[in-house]
Amino acid sequence: MLTVDFDRLGIGPGTTVIDVGCGAGRHTYEAYRRGADVIAFDQDGAELDNVDAMLTAMREQGEVPHTGRAEVAKGDALELPYGEGTFDCVIASEILEHVPADDRAIAELVRVLKPGGALVVTVPRWLPERICWLLSREYHSNEGGHVRIYRASALRDKIVAQGMRHTYRHHAHALHAPFWWLKCAVGVSKPDHPAVVAYHRMLVWDMTTRPWVTTTAESLLNPLIGKSVALYFDKPVVGCAGS
Repeated sequence: MLTVDFDRLGIGPGTTVIDVGCGAGRHTYEAYRRGADVIAFDQDGAELDNVDAMLTAMREQGEVPHTGRAEVAKGDALELPYGEGTFDCVIASEILEHVPADDRAIAELVRVLKPGGALVVTVPRWLPERICWLLSREYHSNEGGHVRIYRASALRDKIVAQGMRHTYRHHAHALHAPFWWLKCAVGVSKPDHPAVVAYHRMLVWDMTTRPWVTTTAESLLNPLIGKSVALYFDKPVVGCAGS
């Protein structure tokens, strides 16, 4: 289940990518499948072990082009261990809402991006997220949980203030918003509730089969209740030769 539009980013062979806060690795895997040189970066060592195992399996099963390279790296998004302008593309999907010092994290994302490169940041959208917070304190008040709700315009302005140029925005995962509202209503610690189980079964069916009815429904609903908002940016090239 991808939140990021890889076609828009133009990721392919020869592209250097870092997936900051990669989690279970869904965006790392897609970059790798496209032949990119990708680093899966996260502070959760156990999660990275799982990602590394999957990357190895993908390579052994011939699921990636020969140009593709991938590795995992453990560290802190507030202090990325890479030089300025290292990557062609920086992905930060669903992480900034967890980071108290988000301005510092944004500065690091921008710092390691090459001039002319692309940054994409995704976070929970304000309205669906606000409903979750209203329905359940347990949803967000836990260690490592969400510390803020972003308005897309405010997050855009934070990133533009770091010298980036905003290029595009879209919403994603509309079918997942009601699922989380349901979980919050019955209790997020009750994954075996019949209604939650039934809705989750539908989501799995949708993600594995991609039938036209749910694909069409989600595309129509995304602008209204898409669970995530994705913001795309370019890093301007300053002081080009001949200028």
